[in-house]
Amino acid sequence: MSVKILLCGACGKMGGNVLSMLQNDENATAVCGVDLYPREIGIPVYSSFADVKESADVIIDFSSPIGLTERLEYAKEHQLGIVLASTGFTLEDLETINKYANSVAIFKTANLSLGINLMQALIKTAAEVLGDHYDVEIIERHHNLKKDAPSGTALMLADSVNEVFDGKKRYVDGRSGIVGAREKNEIGMHAVRGGTIVGEHEVMFAGEDEVITITHSASSKRVFATGAIRAAKFLAQKPAGLYDMKDLLNEENA
Repeated sequence: MSVKILLCGACGKMGGNVLSMLQNDENATAVCGVDLYPREIGIPVYSSFADVKESADVIIDFSSPIGLTERLEYAKEHQLGIVLASTGFTLEDLETINKYANSVAIFKTANLSLGINLMQALIKTAAEVLGDHYDVEIIERHHNLKKDAPSGTALMLADSVNEVFDGKKRYVDGRSGIVGAREKNEIGMHAVRGGTIVGEHEVMFAGEDEVITITHSASSKRVFATGAIRAAKFLAQKPAGLYDMKDLLNEENA
């Protein structure tokens, strides 16, 4: 069965990447899109969910947190799964997502890359082995148009490390001025913005006389489009609930 996808943010760069990846996919197809600024891209595109005529199985949302409730309400009304592929959600947004997960199948992750999710597991193991003897600093680099900082992926990586320490580490966003000696309970967060950098994340464990660094670099947005399509296929026919990449990988490797 071919999974029918409604693509939100269809006319943006990520929408274009998803459509490109779907051209040779026999198991998934984009039936229509929604975008604030519709244009001709080879599928019907509407400016509002209220205008959508086509039936779909899953929404892939590469838009923004703005209008989140509208998208979740549409998914609930039409019993569609939804892949939330954007970042920058507020605490209120996260509460809304958790509420709708009682009646909608929602796939949410800060990063759809398989490599990033492997990195997440690796740094958690490193934190368990190295413990408090090593200081943790996270550096993320993105293009100059990215709106949120630190990136959702950087926060996801920090949370993975912090799980090992029962959430006791506090996040310090950059450092400026006379800040004093670094405290043991810190995780440093540093955001770099420039040019067309797709996405680079570095987690540094700095100990006495040695430094261990785990890095991931995405050279193309296609990696995120591939992940979104995999997530959509995974989510089709799933019952209501909140899913992430760990659920997808567990199913694929079962």
